[in-house]
Amino acid sequence: MSALMIQGTTSDAGKSTVVAGLCRMLARRGVSVAPFKPQNMALNSAVTEDGGEIGRSTALQALAAGVAPHSDMNPVLLKPESDRGAQVILRGRVHGHMDALDYHGYKREAMASVLAAWEALSSRYDVIIAEGAGSPAEINLRTNDIANMGFAEAVDCPVLLVGDIDRGGVFAQLVGTLELLSASERARTRGFIINRFRGDIGLLEPGLEWLAERTGKPVLGTLPYLQGLLLDAEDSIGLEGRGEGEPALRVVVPALPRISNHNDFDPLRLHPEVELTFVGPNQAPPRADLIILPGSKSTRADLDWLRAQGWETAIRQHLRYGGRLLGICGGFQMLGQAIHDPAGLDGRPGTTSGLGLLEFETRMVAGKQLRNVTGRLRPEDVTITGYEIHHGVSEGPALAHPLCELDGRPDGAVSADGQVMGTYLHGLFDGAEACAALLGRCGLAGVAAAVDYTAHRQDELDRLADTLEAHLDTDRLWQLIG
Repeated sequence: MSALMIQGTTSDAGKSTVVAGLCRMLARRGVSVAPFKPQNMALNSAVTEDGGEIGRSTALQALAAGVAPHSDMNPVLLKPESDRGAQVILRGRVHGHMDALDYHGYKREAMASVLAAWEALSSRYDVIIAEGAGSPAEINLRTNDIANMGFAEAVDCPVLLVGDIDRGGVFAQLVGTLELLSASERARTRGFIINRFRGDIGLLEPGLEWLAERTGKPVLGTLPYLQGLLLDAEDSIGLEGRGEGEPALRVVVPALPRISNHNDFDPLRLHPEVELTFVGPNQAPPRADLIILPGSKSTRADLDWLRAQGWETAIRQHLRYGGRLLGICGGFQMLGQAIHDPAGLDGRPGTTSGLGLLEFETRMVAGKQLRNVTGRLRPEDVTITGYEIHHGVSEGPALAHPLCELDGRPDGAVSADGQVMGTYLHGLFDGAEACAALLGRCGLAGVAAAVDYTAHRQDELDRLADTLEAHLDTDRLWQLIG
C-alpha cells in the first residue's frame, strides 16, 4: 500500500478538493484508491455502507475514487454541540459527548481507533490519500496530535502542504508553517501546492522560485481558481443568494448556529429559477415563497435561537400570506408540538415546545438512526433518494399524512392545506425529478430546469481532476506516491 497525506496551512485551504481530485485522477487510471481523514470536525456527515457516519467531504472523496464510503475512512468525527463540546463518533458509531479539554486528553486513546482503521483500509486498497485537518502548526494542539503530523509520523506517510493564495500571504503561510514544525516533520513535507490562483502565472513565478530556494522544497503545482466549483462543503455556507435577474422562486433558510448537512441546499444554489438565501443572526428574513428549516445538531437550542431572532413570528406571517414551509430532520422536529430529550442526547436534558404547526411530538432516544434510503414522493409518485441521520423518534396524528415513503415506510408529514411539510430525509433535492416536484408545490410553474445534482457531482469531480492533471507535476506526484 502506498500513501500520501495532504495538509493545509489553514482551514479551507483546499485540502478536501485536492484529495478528491487526486482520488479521481488515480481512479481514472484504474488504481484502487481510497480517501482517509483521521480526525474531522464537521456538522455535515454521510451514512456509510457499513451503517456508520463519516464527514461529508470524505464521502465525496470516496465517490471520486469510485468506492463506497466506509467508517474506516474517517475514524474520528467530532460534531460540535456548543462552543466547548462535541459528540464524538469513533469508526462510525457514537462514542459519547466530550468537552474540548476532555477530548484533548482522550486523543491518545482515539489514536488507537485511527490506526486500527488505517490498517483495515490499507489491507483493501493499493493507494490511500489522507487529509489533514486545520493546520499542522497549531502549537497548542500538537501534544498527542492525531489529525496532522502526529498521524503522518505514526504511519510514516509523506506530506504535501497546500496554501490558499486567494486569501493573500501564501508565502508567509507556507514558510511559517514549516518553521513551526519539528525537523522530522519538515523532512516529511515533500513539497507545496498553491491553490486558487487568479492572474498571470508569470507574475507569480519569481515567488515560486524564491520559495523553492528558501525551503529546499518544490512547488508541485499552482492550481487556478475554479469559478463556480460547487462540491459538498465541509461547514462554510454563503449567506447571499444568486442575485442573477428576477427569480421565479425565492427560498430562504435560517443559518442556525448548529446547522447540519446544509449540502441539502446545493441543488437549489444551481437551480436557474431559484434564489437561495441563507439568513444569519440579526438579519431580518426577506420575502420568500418557501422557508426551509434545516437540519440541526442541537435542535432545541437552535429552536430557542430561532425564537430569539424573531423567526416564529416571521414564519406565522409567511404562512398567513400563503407561503410554504419545509422542515428537514431537526427542522422537521421543530414543526411539531414538543421535543423531549430527557437524557440530553441532543444537548441539555428537558423539553422544548415546538412551533405547533403539525400535530406530532418528538422524543430523543439512544441509538442514532443511520441509513441510506430510496422511496417515492407522494402523491407525485416520483423517486426520491437520500439518507437519514437522527436520534429523534416522532409520533402523532400528522404522520398519517406523510410527505414520502422511504424503503416502504411512511416518512414525514404534510398539513391539510399543503403549506407545511416535513421529512427526516437529507438529500431530497438531489434528484432533478423530485426537486422539480417539490418546488412545483411551492409555486414554480411547469417543469423547471432542475439540476440533476448526482450527475453534477460527477461532472465537477471530473473537472477538478482535469485541472489537477493540467497544473500539477504528475511525474513528481506519482513518484512521491510510489
